Amino acid sequence: MNIGVDLGGTNIRVAVVNDAGAILEELGCPTEAEKGSQHAIKKMISMIKELKDKHTVKAVGIGAPGPLDAKRGVIIEPPNLPGWQNIELTKMIQSEVQLPVYLENDANAAALAEARIGAGKDAESVFYITVSTGVGGGYVYGGRVISGAQGNCGEIGNMIIDPQAAGAPGLNKGALEALASGTAIGKKAESVFGPGYGAKEVFQLAKEGNLEAEAIIDEVLTYLAMGIANIVHTLNPEVIVLGGGVMKSKDLMLEPLKEKVVPLLYPSLRPHLNIKLAVLDQKAGVVGAGMVPDQFR
Repeated sequence: MNIGVDLGGTNIRVAVVNDAGAILEELGCPTEAEKGSQHAIKKMISMIKELKDKHTVKAVGIGAPGPLDAKRGVIIEPPNLPGWQNIELTKMIQSEVQLPVYLENDANAAALAEARIGAGKDAESVFYITVSTGVGGGYVYGGRVISGAQGNCGEIGNMIIDPQAAGAPGLNKGALEALASGTAIGKKAESVFGPGYGAKEVFQLAKEGNLEAEAIIDEVLTYLAMGIANIVHTLNPEVIVLGGGVMKSKDLMLEPLKEKVVPLLYPSLRPHLNIKLAVLDQKAGVVGAGMVPDQFR
């Protein structure tokens, strides 16, 4: 049994997670990232200590936004945590809570949870994609996260889809995240409908039959399909699991996306395409973080 910490740009969630992936107790608070790293880390330490005093736990796992160095336990410079530069997070927390502390990319942590107890359960290889404010990914093979040399395997948000298209801060021109994230949908919505329109409004308008909104979604699905086809040809996962806020509009997204992916694949791969929606929702991050320590043993 471990403590899992889901460190986000908006909120921090800390939970006791048992070996079956069930949450026994959970705490949470706003990150208040604008107040700096030390402010948030103190809150994390306080919640970890509170849970540690009530439960017998072996270790702490933290899922945090990248880029980061999981092996060294260092957060490098995540876009949604301004001022968090080269923070030796595991070292700082471990000295306070007197437990082993392990760090993993947040998308990898969510991928681990979905692969072990979620939509990818019983599959040997699972690639998890989150389409939300940004686009992230994680690859799990044989129940273990494939992290890469510096812990950045699965950073598909920076995958180049259209080199002639616009980019976004910290990303390549035409990167998947710049073209197919919730943020990208919002920018497109403002250019078409005007200020005050975002991804939520686009999906609502599309449900009402608005052709311009439908065109925005179709374009996003085209880009996502390209990204998924690249992943399939590179890793050939048994299951692709889609999560994140954008995928909540599954009625408009899932089946049309599958239809766009199939023609992009080798004919021999087309019958084996298996795309599922994530089932753990917002619990995936903190549950997966609770599973992270087992990856290091």
